[in-house]
Amino acid sequence: MAISAKLVKELREKTGAGMMDCKKALEACDGNLEASFDWLREKGIAKAAKKADRIAAEGLTAFVIDGNAASIVEVNSETDFVAKNAEFQELVADIAKVIVANQPADLDAALKLQLDGKDLETVIAEKSGKIGEKLSLRRFAVLTKEDAEVFGAYSHMGGKMSALVKLSDSDEEKAKDIAMHVAASAPQYIDRTAIPTEVLDRELTVLKAQAMEENATSAKPKPENIIEKMVEGRLNKNLKEMCLVDQEFIKDPDQTVAKYLGNGKVLEMVRFQVGEGMEKREENFAEEVAAQMKG
Repeated sequence: MAISAKLVKELREKTGAGMMDCKKALEACDGNLEASFDWLREKGIAKAAKKADRIAAEGLTAFVIDGNAASIVEVNSETDFVAKNAEFQELVADIAKVIVANQPADLDAALKLQLDGKDLETVIAEKSGKIGEKLSLRRFAVLTKEDAEVFGAYSHMGGKMSALVKLSDSDEEKAKDIAMHVAASAPQYIDRTAIPTEVLDRELTVLKAQAMEENATSAKPKPENIIEKMVEGRLNKNLKEMCLVDQEFIKDPDQTVAKYLGNGKVLEMVRFQVGEGMEKREENFAEEVAAQMKG
């Protein structure tokens, strides 16, 4: 029988096996997914336990500040129920501590770090077996600072989302406020200088096309110089929404973040939301944080 690309993709997601192996398995098993899964297992191509192949899109984020270093992590589980498990929460906290202490370069290096005499990858796998769900360290970031600089961090809903920032010429209170703002407003960049040229070009291209389309169908077409000013105004509005320092400060919308900071400057920011970009239900934590801060 003809094997569809959709079926191959489904088996690949289920087993973690390569595309060609999945196609061979499906051909050998007349397109039966379960039989194909077993066929791959028998040949040692698929993992022995389906648990290892399920999507882990729940979990927790956490941060640790240790002197002049800070870490923020996202560790995933399959269900929110496990995310509330004290043993899982302890694991997440331990991972954040090990990462801030060792400052690994990437995920592979992080999984090789030692925790209680075992590498992190083994610790996570053993905890997965004990808890009964796939657990995984998805991502992390480490920030380091000078003595005169300050960290600010904020965690919402027990770790469903966390933000970590580093500021100069400021204090811890303002740093925490900025972390809360980052959590609530999810800025993409600190300021306009951080926006990649290709992002600016794409934004400008889209806005120009929109303006030209509107003008072409308008009963009173505008001259080119007016169109250019209109595009410039829209671009500025969009860039303000993207950039942290240009946003209205969540605690006082009458001033921007830049005005609230005064001489202070945001040097780095990281924001992790559990399952962001993964296959899971969408929850608007940004709105919740904003409401909480205004309350």
